[in-house]
Amino acid sequence: QAPIKATCEDMSCKTGFPEDVHSAVVSRSVHGGQPLLNVRFQNCDGNKKIHFGSSEPEDFRVGEDGVVYAERSFQLSAEPTEFVVSAQDKETQEEWQMRVKLTPEPAFAGASEKNQKKIEDIIFPWQHYKNSSPLKRQKRDWVIPPINLPENSRGPFPQELVRIRSDRDKSLSLRYSVTGPGADQPPTGIFIINPISGQLSVTKPLDREQIASFHLRAHAVDVNGNQVENPIDIVINVIDMNDNRPEFLHQVWNGTVPEGSKPGTYVMTVTAIDADDPNAQNGMLRYRILSQAPSSPSPNMFTINNETGDIITVAAGLDREKVQQYTLIIQATDMEGNPTYGLSNTATAVITVTDVNDNPPEFTAMTFYGEVPENRVDVIVANLTVTDKDQPHTPAWNAMYRMTGGDSTGRFTILTDPNSNDGLVTVVKPIDFETNRMFVLTVAAENQVPLAKGIQHPPQSTATVSITVIDVNESPYFVPNPKLVRQEEGLLAGSMLTTFTAQDPDRYMQQTSLRYSKLSDPANWLKIDPVSGQITTTAVLDRESIYVQNNMYNATFLASDNGIPPMSGTGTLQIHLLDINDNAPQVNPKEATTCETLQPNAINITAVDPDIDPNAGPFAFELPDMPASIKRNWTIVRISGDHAQLSLRIRFLEAGIYDVPIVITDSGNPHASSTSVLKVKVCQCDINGDCTDVDRIVGAGLGTGAIIAILLCIIILLILVLMFVVWMKRRDKERQAKQLLIDPEDDVRDNILKYDEEGGGEEDQDYDLSQLQQPDTVEPDAIKPVGIRRLDERPIHAEPQYPVRSAAPHPGDIGDFINEGLKAADNDPTAPPYDSLLVFDYEGSGSTAGSLSSLNSSSSGGEQDYDYLNDWGPRFKKLADMYGGGDD
Repeated sequence: QAPIKATCEDMSCKTGFPEDVHSAVVSRSVHGGQPLLNVRFQNCDGNKKIHFGSSEPEDFRVGEDGVVYAERSFQLSAEPTEFVVSAQDKETQEEWQMRVKLTPEPAFAGASEKNQKKIEDIIFPWQHYKNSSPLKRQKRDWVIPPINLPENSRGPFPQELVRIRSDRDKSLSLRYSVTGPGADQPPTGIFIINPISGQLSVTKPLDREQIASFHLRAHAVDVNGNQVENPIDIVINVIDMNDNRPEFLHQVWNGTVPEGSKPGTYVMTVTAIDADDPNAQNGMLRYRILSQAPSSPSPNMFTINNETGDIITVAAGLDREKVQQYTLIIQATDMEGNPTYGLSNTATAVITVTDVNDNPPEFTAMTFYGEVPENRVDVIVANLTVTDKDQPHTPAWNAMYRMTGGDSTGRFTILTDPNSNDGLVTVVKPIDFETNRMFVLTVAAENQVPLAKGIQHPPQSTATVSITVIDVNESPYFVPNPKLVRQEEGLLAGSMLTTFTAQDPDRYMQQTSLRYSKLSDPANWLKIDPVSGQITTTAVLDRESIYVQNNMYNATFLASDNGIPPMSGTGTLQIHLLDINDNAPQVNPKEATTCETLQPNAINITAVDPDIDPNAGPFAFELPDMPASIKRNWTIVRISGDHAQLSLRIRFLEAGIYDVPIVITDSGNPHASSTSVLKVKVCQCDINGDCTDVDRIVGAGLGTGAIIAILLCIIILLILVLMFVVWMKRRDKERQAKQLLIDPEDDVRDNILKYDEEGGGEEDQDYDLSQLQQPDTVEPDAIKPVGIRRLDERPIHAEPQYPVRSAAPHPGDIGDFINEGLKAADNDPTAPPYDSLLVFDYEGSGSTAGSLSSLNSSSSGGEQDYDYLNDWGPRFKKLADMYGGGDD
């Protein structure tokens, strides 16, 4: 590499370029934005503003400081590149020009040995001022040409590049340093400099694919660190070497091309990249096709643009039905495709031949056959099959069918089965066997898309479809249906109304006559003859029936044949009933209310007639002559055709409920009239003309007689309840008496008597022994402690003065004694009720019971005869044995 030298001699200052032609040697590869050289322009007047320009602005740009930059990246040719640099004074428009000639540096071979032998010096610029001269002499800064360093150098390292020094090192002791990426910035340590000698060296191999260039700045300072020279820029370009193979962006490329494409049709583009410099031969790729599979119909169906990678067709004959896919092996080689020095790589291009409609559908037969039962719809009667060589389930394969003849009434349609592509002939309208027994259809099939241009086949295929209609048993039908009959109401039962018959459409079947039956007759007015279809009445026809709507009565009848299977049809008979005057008008409402006084006392009534015009209104209203009190107390005035007004004729009518008969006559011919009773409640009214509250209750539907009847019913009900209670009470008394008195004649031998039940255990041990003491020794009730009195004791309060029971022994019978005690207990208010549990363990004062010691006394009652105890039954047998029977 030869340095660029510039000199400046002492001369008189002259504004302009110092030379007409400036030559410079630069690297063959130029990068966009790269500084190439610094043009020398002398500006004697420092106040002038100089603007630099280039004759090739798209390639070169000149900065305001005179540095020439590459505007884009390009490769210099072997011949020198020339362009003109101009300088123009912006004020005076004076212009100077200089021609620049750039020569590419020679091949790098042997450069390393040359550098080892001689390392060029880079001298720092310096400024020198002459005080004796008014003119200022300045040495301009140099633009150091880039240092080109090949990548992947084998060394030895460190490898010296250039020596940097200042012309002041003769008088001063200087120190040199470099800064920038690759020196003191990451990646650090790639470039080093000897601080004393200024020798710049590289310490390891460089890789252009990582960093293509380094921009360093050299500094010169004295021992005190003071800057002696302005820093200079050093650009180190890493020269590319072919150390990277081309790489395809995809290993497999997929493309499509329509079948039948003409030669020159674009198919696809494959792209490879090379990490080497794309502007150098190392990164310039070339493409070519190595192989094609299959090789039919030609081994060279495609070609590739060796620079862009575009694949196009070069031969005709692409047919998807023969070859659906091609596989190409593509090779990319750098060094502009040099097979000797270039590196290469391969990829696969898969080209699919897409289908176009170059084959029409073709029917598999000339005639298709089918059959269909009559009166059936939505039935598939025939399948039309076609073949199509195009790709299935595409518009070029999908078939569409249409009928071209034989179906003038539009009874058929043809649908396409999306899976099989068959045509489905379907019935859409019923077919009558008696009318048409066979159809011959002409159908055509074509694709969804038209055939491709240049195809010689017919665009469609045609076929014939023969369809046979099958006769079936059809339902009979009534004529007409529905049938309307106009008839006056009141037609008597048993009258012939009309004849309602049906027809059987099966003219070619051997069948007997039809049978008729009734299907629906809401009012049960009609019957039909099963053979002739004659309809007669079974009840009187009434227009006012609830089954008649809008004067119309509907009945449904059934006609059945004996075919296989049997069929039936229904028909509706509509009877339009004409009104006759068979209903008398009635008054509405049936009850009304008015006041006792004359004013206000008008009652509005309406006449209601089930008949219709002209057998209804206008109505005539009048009061009957009998009884005479009606016309004496009331008067009626018609206010419209259907309404009248009833009012009092007298000034005062006593409150009560009155039945007012009203004679209403309609306008029919003949007239129909009726006497309707209007129940009018006359009541006392307040100042507003409203009935009082009591009258309202009566007027709500309860008259005086009704209230009295209700009261009598209540009284009778109470009397019955009272009598029932008294009877039940007397019955209970008799039951208790029978239980206490045992009839001697009762035979109780069959009864099982058990006397060994002596209590319930510990619960029966809690009893009061004081109750067995003499009544005189018992403590008064008043001094008993609270809470220990038995529930069955006499209440603790002052006893009323009632007759004291006799304490003398009763002279009569024991049964009479017990009955008398029972009556006394019943009449004693302090005793419990007769129907409650009576407790007799408290005898009270004045008990008639004597001492039990009298039983052993021989002086008291020893002579008494106790034999009568045997007559009292087995319960007194023990006493009879003890006291009866003589001395023993």
